[in-house]
Amino acid sequence: MAKSDTKQRILQTARELFASQGVQQTSLQEIADRLGITKPALYYHFTSREDLVRSIVGPLLDDGEGFLARMEERAEVAPLELVEGFFDFHHRHRKDMMLLLTELTTLAELGLIDVVLSWRARLTHLVFGPDATLEQQTRAVLAFGGMQDCTMQFPDAPFDELRAATVTAACAALGID
Repeated sequence: MAKSDTKQRILQTARELFASQGVQQTSLQEIADRLGITKPALYYHFTSREDLVRSIVGPLLDDGEGFLARMEERAEVAPLELVEGFFDFHHRHRKDMMLLLTELTTLAELGLIDVVLSWRARLTHLVFGPDATLEQQTRAVLAFGGMQDCTMQFPDAPFDELRAATVTAACAALGID
C-alpha cells in the first residue's frame, strides 16, 4: 500500500474515532489497532495526536485563509458575494468544523480560536470597513458565526435551500441587501 493511502486511511479513521469519542479520549494506539497497523507505523506518518489533528484541520484552515486572502486582495467585494462564499466554505468543511467545536480544549491548545476570531474581524472589515461601529461588529459576529452554525445544525437540509435561507438571514443580520 502506498504511503499516501496509509496516511489517508489514518486520517479517515482518526476523524471517525475523534467524532465518536472525542480527540482527548482517542489514543493513537486505538487508531493503529482499528487500522491493523503498529503504533510505530502510525508514528511514521504522524508524530503526535496534535500533529494528526493539525493534519485534519489543515485543509480547512488553508481553504479559509485562501478565501479571505482572495477577498482582501480585491479593490471591492460585494457583501453578498462575501456572504455566499463564506457559507460555501463552511458547508464544504462542516464535518471537520463539528469535530473542532466539540473539542474546545483542543481548539484552544492548537490556537484555532484565535484564527476563527481573526477571520471574523477580517470579514467585518471587508463588509463595514476599518471603522466599524460596535453595532456593525456585533451584526457581523451574529451573521458569520450563525452561518457556521447553520451548516452544522442542518446537515441533512438540501444545499440550495440551506444556502438561500442562511445567506438571506446573514444579510438581514448584517443589514445588507
